[in-house]
Amino acid sequence: MKTITIAAIVGIATLSLTSNAFAQVKPEDQIKFRRAAYGFSAWNMGKIKANLEGTYNAEQVKAAANAIASVANSGLGALFSPGTEKSIGEQKTAVKPELFQKTTEVAKRASDFAAASNELVKAADSGDAAAVKVAHGKVSATCKACHDDFKAH
Repeated sequence: MKTITIAAIVGIATLSLTSNAFAQVKPEDQIKFRRAAYGFSAWNMGKIKANLEGTYNAEQVKAAANAIASVANSGLGALFSPGTEKSIGEQKTAVKPELFQKTTEVAKRASDFAAASNELVKAADSGDAAAVKVAHGKVSATCKACHDDFKAH
């Protein structure tokens, strides 16, 4: 529960204010970094799904769950600063303008992603494939909810 509370605070803070560290990152690099982070998460979600549909390797699942939780709890909201709402040069973005207008909703989505990812880690640590399947579905649902509202398809 403590991790979830911290994740919620981090998510809200990073979406509300851009930290000094990220203020130094060029907008095109912010787009590149966030796309890489979400791509890395998607790849790890796929690894877990493959384990659930095939031969279950608990160590692979744990590693993938920890990778997803690391991304979810990293404060990615700081990579959505003004100037990153549109593609810049080679760096393309599919973010909708609403993401920058509905910060309270976005912060909740970030918090939900972190909380679900933390639960996925707990399920993976248990070694119970059925629990991992449920937790994986919850993480997937948080991704879909955000994509539905804030990503142009």
